[in-house]
Amino acid sequence: MISDMSQPQGLEAVPPASPVALLELSGANKAYHGIPALIDVSLELRSGEVHALIGENGAGKSTLIKLMAGVLPADSIDIRVRGVPAKFHEASDAYRAGLRFIHQELNVVPTLSVAENIFLGQPYPARLGVFVRWGQLGRQAKAVLAQLGVNHIAPRQTMARLSPGDQMLVKIASAFVGEEIGSGRDSEPRIYVMDEPTAALTAQEASLLFRVIHHLREQGSAILYVTHRLDEIFKIADRVTVLRDGRVVATSSVAEVAPPDLIRQMTGRDLQDTYPGREPGVSIGERILLDVQDLTTRSVKGVSFQLRSGEILGVAGLKSSGRTELLRALMRVDRAVAGEIGLDSSLMRAKSLAGSWKQGLAYVPEERRSQGLILTRSVSDNITLPHLAHLARQGMWLNHGLEQKTSESLGTSVRLKAARVRQTIRQLSGGNQQKTLFARALAGSPRVLLLDEPTRGVDVGAKSDIFALIRQISASGTGILMVSSDLPELLGLCDRILIMRKGRLAETVSADGLTEEQLLALCYGEVSYDNRPASR
Repeated sequence: MISDMSQPQGLEAVPPASPVALLELSGANKAYHGIPALIDVSLELRSGEVHALIGENGAGKSTLIKLMAGVLPADSIDIRVRGVPAKFHEASDAYRAGLRFIHQELNVVPTLSVAENIFLGQPYPARLGVFVRWGQLGRQAKAVLAQLGVNHIAPRQTMARLSPGDQMLVKIASAFVGEEIGSGRDSEPRIYVMDEPTAALTAQEASLLFRVIHHLREQGSAILYVTHRLDEIFKIADRVTVLRDGRVVATSSVAEVAPPDLIRQMTGRDLQDTYPGREPGVSIGERILLDVQDLTTRSVKGVSFQLRSGEILGVAGLKSSGRTELLRALMRVDRAVAGEIGLDSSLMRAKSLAGSWKQGLAYVPEERRSQGLILTRSVSDNITLPHLAHLARQGMWLNHGLEQKTSESLGTSVRLKAARVRQTIRQLSGGNQQKTLFARALAGSPRVLLLDEPTRGVDVGAKSDIFALIRQISASGTGILMVSSDLPELLGLCDRILIMRKGRLAETVSADGLTEEQLLALCYGEVSYDNRPASR
């Protein structure tokens, strides 16, 4: 999934001359077990305005959204909707007040259809009030998706069969049920809260969403847009509020700030060397750690490449290009029908995910919450999950002391911020959940580390930590294969980049001297860039 860095066409409209406050929130305070999460937070959302909300993971953004949604009680808060005092005791109160929420977490029912998920919580069309009119439900779902410009998702398709990006599009569509986006229809402007809506979207999908936001803005709606992507703020937002440690640090016009200003406000420091280079004297080794020959699955067609010790090899491509499927095939999550995988001079014999971990591969999946973590278990349980055999006495009884010691050591190595390793993983911020997956990957001292979107949904401070960690891991001699939709991330960290198109390896290019425009063109297949390493 490629990050769209260009300005979408038609997003130049100016907000109304006299915007009014649709939502005023002041004196918001919330503490968990005596630890403050929000301290006297105030926020104003105006009609015809996109208001960005940013901050590091753990700054209080999610808590603030939950208070606005009525799903979490505040210790104290004053809310006014269109100038009228309001109290949100439950989610239905916020809904009736005109608030609509698009949450980062993919809270979908995977066994239900797309149409059922879109209208979840809404009355389905029915005969005699009992028998669902499935045809009508499907047509209504198709119409809602069409408002977003989404025509490739079938309303009857089961949600579990969709990619994370398509699932997010369905969740976004559900927020617009009963509304005519961009129709010019005179209706009461609503208040939209969008929490990391583009985290799982392709450039094309994100562009569609930006157009929808533009139309909502033109109609006088207020949009609170939460993101970790600073380029999106300068693309679509009018004002920006920064949270740090539960407090509002600043609220500014986007026209009056620059990215370094926002980074400094979020982190309290300047971040230098966003993409750290190799330390002096550290170079790619000659030993081939991963030798893939003609790997073929249902989605990957005859892929061959080699990965050397200490090398960071990127994988780029558009949606459905086979990037994620390549990593899943290497980890034996997806069954290979042809081809061989050589691992450090030996043929890889693993037939399952567990076997791949045992043979020296480690994996950080694309979607941490649904694919990587057991949210109801502790940090320690999540770190040690694939390594329990090495932490057991006589291979049978888990050594809990060793498990805790190992988890604490690995947590320190990845700069994990948690109250304790027995803390439930659900309570951690997104960045620290991602660091937990890195700690798990490092627990087995892997020979090859597979990373799928390693910084998705994490803040700039956590990204800096993860980039440094990736560089540190490669310096130890581990080979890294990294999928990312963030083009600067691939160019800033990788030595070479595999270009995937329609399940096939189309190009292998050196990252040295490659530009974002050239890399994007390669992904689309518009050019053949002559920058291939001669021998690798």
